[in-house]
Amino acid sequence: MENTYTLQYLHLITDCISGDRKSQKELYDLFAPKMFAICLRFTKSAEDAEDILQESFIKLFNNLHKYRGEGNFGGWVRRIFVNTCIEYTRRKKNDVPITEAIEVNFRDRQKSALERLYEQDVHKVLNDLSDGYRTVFSLYAIEGYTHKEIADILGISENTSKSQYCRAKATLRKQFNRAA
Repeated sequence: MENTYTLQYLHLITDCISGDRKSQKELYDLFAPKMFAICLRFTKSAEDAEDILQESFIKLFNNLHKYRGEGNFGGWVRRIFVNTCIEYTRRKKNDVPITEAIEVNFRDRQKSALERLYEQDVHKVLNDLSDGYRTVFSLYAIEGYTHKEIADILGISENTSKSQYCRAKATLRKQFNRAA
């Protein structure tokens, strides 16, 4: 199944590499909504998430020729975006709380108003975490990385990753209990 999924993209990938703007837009449109959600989990503002999204797509298009057709293409794309998010959060240390609504043009238009409200609440709660807690929590609980992988990516010890994850969970639990 994974190879069939990837084979669907091979023609599109080839066209993108050759500089076909229509194919590049198609690839962007396919991945932008999900990748924007990933970017938003690592940042405190939609503007930062948009910056990361654009930076990640530039990296994607510049490195598309390196994709060998092995493994899941969507996973390969996701890895570029997660790594760019990590790099961005290392560079940018601003703690600006999110004040605007999540951009509608990147949302799945099929979501109900209740789902969008819940999504905004989750982003707000995640934004209240420190950068370290939010990054470790997102990598472990949402992206599925192991603590060893997180430690390697962030240049911290595995125990520090575990500790920050536990503290993030405790902080989130307190925030949700207060809200309930």
